[in-house]
Amino acid sequence: MNLANATIGELQCELDQGRESARSLVEGYLARIRAFDAQGVSLNAVTRLSAHALDEADVLDKERRSGSARGPLHGIPFLVKDNTDVAGMPTTAGSAVLEDMVADHDATIVARLRAAGAVVIGKTNLHEFAAGITTVGSAAGRTRNPFDPTRNPGGSSGGTGAAVAAGLAAFGTGTDTCGSIRVPAAQNSLYGLRPTQGLTSLAGIVPLCLRQDVAGPIARSAVDLAITLDAIAGPDERDPNTAVAEGRTPSFISALEGVRVEGMRIGRLDTLFGAELEDAEVATLALDTMERLASLGAEIVPVEIPDLPELLDVNFTVILAELPEDLRGFLAGRSNAPFANLPDILATGQVHEEVAPILQAAVDVDFKATPEYARALENRGRIQTLLLDALERHQVAALAYPTLQRVAAPLGSPQEGSNAYASADSGLPALTIPWGCDATGHPIGLDLLGEAFEDAQLVATAAAIERALPLRSVPTSTPNLDRA
Repeated sequence: MNLANATIGELQCELDQGRESARSLVEGYLARIRAFDAQGVSLNAVTRLSAHALDEADVLDKERRSGSARGPLHGIPFLVKDNTDVAGMPTTAGSAVLEDMVADHDATIVARLRAAGAVVIGKTNLHEFAAGITTVGSAAGRTRNPFDPTRNPGGSSGGTGAAVAAGLAAFGTGTDTCGSIRVPAAQNSLYGLRPTQGLTSLAGIVPLCLRQDVAGPIARSAVDLAITLDAIAGPDERDPNTAVAEGRTPSFISALEGVRVEGMRIGRLDTLFGAELEDAEVATLALDTMERLASLGAEIVPVEIPDLPELLDVNFTVILAELPEDLRGFLAGRSNAPFANLPDILATGQVHEEVAPILQAAVDVDFKATPEYARALENRGRIQTLLLDALERHQVAALAYPTLQRVAAPLGSPQEGSNAYASADSGLPALTIPWGCDATGHPIGLDLLGEAFEDAQLVATAAAIERALPLRSVPTSTPNLDRA
């Protein structure tokens, strides 16, 4: 069994046939973590291993032998971004200052995945407090990209992205405030969905900006996204914001049926293909690949929204304005939180030097009193209206554009060219799919943006494209291991 590249469906087939067990899968992924995370290519993606994974796997194997398998996730190992609670493990949010904040309960998305039979094998690194898209922090340092260890893996869910691409687990969880699921998916040739706001619970997750935060999966196929989303989506009493999902939570697997590339209409959002010389390589590759999709029967519809870039320009002001209060509220609910607020955390001097200035700005300036904040809030409604109007006017299944206008930046360098704001500012769902690699093997991704609570249609669209035009690449730095 090639654990380096196996999908959930392939793993489940091996389990059903008795060629693998939940225990053997956990052991196999733990061996891969030992081989590639702390040594070998030294990805530094996995920050902590679960002490109970093998025992949980044994229980699940016993259930399977008795004919009580719970479903397609039964016995499937996964990793959890370390801003998300796993009972009995610290939730650090990538920060050394929270190393002792052990969770009493699982986050809702973790509890639901476990209830479906999935096995937590560990936690993954993230950009400290999820406040960036390159993945570095004071708790665990810097994560590397398995496609090129001299490059960033994206962020803030970069540990999950690098780990799933490297075959250190079958799938992983992420959060997305402004690209933190989709950027790592793009830069690691994976699939990642930023769901509609309120479709998945944020209970048990350290916030960056509750107005924009969402939780979702990162996986090696669109079908794998559907399997995991069927487990985690839906209303949650622990998160009142999920009440909007009542009666609007789809069956993702059922939605895959009958969707084909032939006759599919995709809106090519030319406005977000980049205007700088440095954007040309990704834009050209993305456009060429869209032509390949057209040759397979899809209709590619040019779309322009000229006002969009200017409206998106003040997005980060909202995050800076709302982070201090949102984080304070979360910490107040933790009896073992070592600090009460962001100023106290920064006063320790322990926050990573690449992250501290951003967090300090959120403390030093009352962004809620600035005209930029008022304008950013006003822009959100205008952005959503423009995007929805484009979807309706052109009658397309999704608006498509590069997730990032540039490939992964070198380690320690900022990442330029993110298009993540369109979904984050509008509250509309967006799904990243692999869209090829540049001449030197660096992956790029394509975002598919759709209407609110049409997440299942996006996943079905991605799955149809995946079947017709499989573009996911596999890193050579983390090959399959001999398990004999």
